[in-house]
Amino acid sequence: MQNEEGQMMDLYIPRKCSATNRIITAKDHASVQINVGHLDESGVYSGQFTTFALCGFIRAQGDADSALDRLWQKKKAEVKQQ
Repeated sequence: MQNEEGQMMDLYIPRKCSATNRIITAKDHASVQINVGHLDESGVYSGQFTTFALCGFIRAQGDADSALDRLWQKKKAEVKQQ
């Protein structure tokens, strides 16, 4: 919920899984959030990162590594990584 100034007033905003678009509930203790750092052309960390959230369902199925790879391959073109 937002107030008149446009500020978020909710105490809890649930995350969504980047791979399945499922809502990650507060009781999903198997979920993870991973920040993938961006590199410049010389291979040095530039201070920027992309965040991916994976729900416990994906991790339990054993698909977390392939889902993260697929998500990064899509995002890599947007952030101009090699």
